[in-house]
Amino acid sequence: MEDTNNILDFFSLTDPNIRYVVIGSVLLTASSAIIGCFTFLRKRALIGDAIAHSVLPGVCLSFILAGTKNPLILLIGAFITGFISVYLMDFITRNSRIKQDTAIGLLLSVFFGIGILLLTFIQHSGDASQSGLDSFLFGKAASLVAEDLMVFGTAGIILIVTIILLYKEFTLISFDENYARTIGLPVRTFEFILTVLTVLAVVIGIQAVGIVLMSAMLITPAAAARFWTNKLSLMIILAAVLGALSGISGAYISYLSPAMPTGPWIVLIISAIAIFSFMAAPGKGIIARLVLQRNHRHQILEENILKVLFHMGEKEKNYFNKWSIQDIIRKRRMASAQLSTGLNRLRNEGYVEKENNTWRLTQEGKEKGQRITRIHRLWEMYLTEYLRIAPDHVHEDAETMEHIITPEIEARLEEQLKYPSKDPHDETIPYRE
Repeated sequence: MEDTNNILDFFSLTDPNIRYVVIGSVLLTASSAIIGCFTFLRKRALIGDAIAHSVLPGVCLSFILAGTKNPLILLIGAFITGFISVYLMDFITRNSRIKQDTAIGLLLSVFFGIGILLLTFIQHSGDASQSGLDSFLFGKAASLVAEDLMVFGTAGIILIVTIILLYKEFTLISFDENYARTIGLPVRTFEFILTVLTVLAVVIGIQAVGIVLMSAMLITPAAAARFWTNKLSLMIILAAVLGALSGISGAYISYLSPAMPTGPWIVLIISAIAIFSFMAAPGKGIIARLVLQRNHRHQILEENILKVLFHMGEKEKNYFNKWSIQDIIRKRRMASAQLSTGLNRLRNEGYVEKENNTWRLTQEGKEKGQRITRIHRLWEMYLTEYLRIAPDHVHEDAETMEHIITPEIEARLEEQLKYPSKDPHDETIPYRE
């Protein structure tokens, strides 16, 4: 009953403090995830980490100069130093032999070191208003108030609206920058806008997860979403939803256990979602890839068995002869257990039949074995005719290609080679009857 009341109290958003934290966490995490998609696709994942560590001096200097923790003032200071770090990064990489990853490491360390020095100076200054300023290191979404929400919410809306308005241009420079230059698109201008938006996303996100963890919030939702779709628009929406979900979940855990910090929980949750995506996403996940690899191994084994049975029938001029497992192994060496497994699968698929511990091709099996043999010999012919490879060097390559050539490519090979009757080894190429 108590758990139900907690859920109702939290998700009803009747308490202003809960409302500020939930809405603020959703805005901060979703906006970071959206711009993170473009950062991820442009292979600039570490940029977010560099910017996140570079905003601390700006926060501290803003507080020292203004003497207040007004979120708008702190945001402006953080934005300035974050943008300076990106400018210096590009300047160093363009005008020296230092690569981008090295420049990121240098600037990240320097700016963060300066920030820590300034923060230590503030903490020892005796200024009572500096309390809570160190929350920028690890985030403190639970401390969001209406004033914070107005500032960060406005910044988040500006970021999202800009992405929508310039979606086509950002997409083009993310996927094909050279083509964008060719058609006259001002690439440098749009790169500048993307950089500004990235800095803005980092600046508004550090209030939720802090400087140390901000890069995870920028990249992890995008990386997780990428596993579920190949469409950029859907990837952006999915990343925003995953970011918002992690924001709500982190805020809820923090609500149930006030000692639990919101920011680290947000990062842990989105990381768990990302790990699940890496493992279970259809098509691209690790499990799907393992299943695909297993299916490919089975396909290769089965096609090799059918080819061997076809060759044996070809030699005896009877494709439906019965053969024992030992006969097949003498023709092509393979493990007995592996061969038995492959034959049983082929029987289930209707390509072979078993009679008294002997095996023979069905009509369907004969046709498939014939096709594999035909592709093998056509490819050998292609390698010798067009690539001038010696006949005794083409077998291994044909062994690989016979399993992946499509019917369309097979037809083109036949046409281009003008339907040869023999392969380089003087073996008959078996065409369709």
